[in-house]
Amino acid sequence: MQAWRVHENGEPNEVMRLDDVERPTPGDGQVLLRVRAANVNFPDALLCRGHYQVTPPLPFTPGVEICGETEDGRRVIANPVLPHGGFAEYAVADARALLPAPDALDDAEAAALHIGYQTGWFGLHRRARLEAGETLLVHAAAGGVGSAAVQLGKAAGARVIGVVGGAGKAAVARELGCDVVIDRREEDVVAAVKEATGGRGADVIYDPVGGAAYTQSTKVVAFEGRILVVGFAGGTVPTPALNHALVKNYSILGLHWGLYNTKNPKLVLRCHEELTELAARGAIRPLVSERVPLDGAAAAVQKVADGLTTGRIAVVTGGEAA
Repeated sequence: MQAWRVHENGEPNEVMRLDDVERPTPGDGQVLLRVRAANVNFPDALLCRGHYQVTPPLPFTPGVEICGETEDGRRVIANPVLPHGGFAEYAVADARALLPAPDALDDAEAAALHIGYQTGWFGLHRRARLEAGETLLVHAAAGGVGSAAVQLGKAAGARVIGVVGGAGKAAVARELGCDVVIDRREEDVVAAVKEATGGRGADVIYDPVGGAAYTQSTKVVAFEGRILVVGFAGGTVPTPALNHALVKNYSILGLHWGLYNTKNPKLVLRCHEELTELAARGAIRPLVSERVPLDGAAAAVQKVADGLTTGRIAVVTGGEAA
């Protein structure tokens, strides 16, 4: 079979190589899946660079989120077990962690439903306790993680403010349903949020960026608001001033979604059931901005690494690429 493999750490388009290899052999409790579509995530770029919290032995195949097919023909969503990731014709996954792919979504959309939407659901509902009528501010609102949070926020009855970088991404954020869109390249984010909220600020702030975005968040968070830290795509890990949180009465919440797979896997299944129901009634639908064939995976991962995408890029092996 064909599989992209990383033989040394570095930039994805420099270190990913399409090889002919034997199909992987599942271990105890694992299954072999035919990959129908693999979603490109920022962690795939970090894996290539050797900067992720998991460091699989070289060579390895990246691709942490797929829609696959079991031997008996079931369409499932899975997180492949590295080093046999999803940018290949076949991948390996834990049998107990397989989730049914929603009928309402095609392969590329189903592959993009898992990590970003589970992160959004756990972050907004389990950690931040978002309520209907509250104001939700989403940084990088047109990205893969941000677009999921926007849709989930709207489905929960929140007023959503999206922060993006550039006119093209602003248009995407509006299409996603943001009530207010702020282009950080053209506007002062802090002033714009205060204007949009009558000076009150945002009740919940969803931050997958870190760095300057986090600093902006501390200036626009409402009384008893919650800043939800879900990642550092901007490359800089902020150092919170806890005296500021004390003085302004706000909470700083962290979310590492992957921990729920070991700490509370039943809640992961419950989340998937709710996401499936939301997808069935059209309340959420992963924004797949591009579908590429298997031989385009390295370029796709590099594009995500460089922050040049909106929504998700899916690597498809079943004829959906366009």
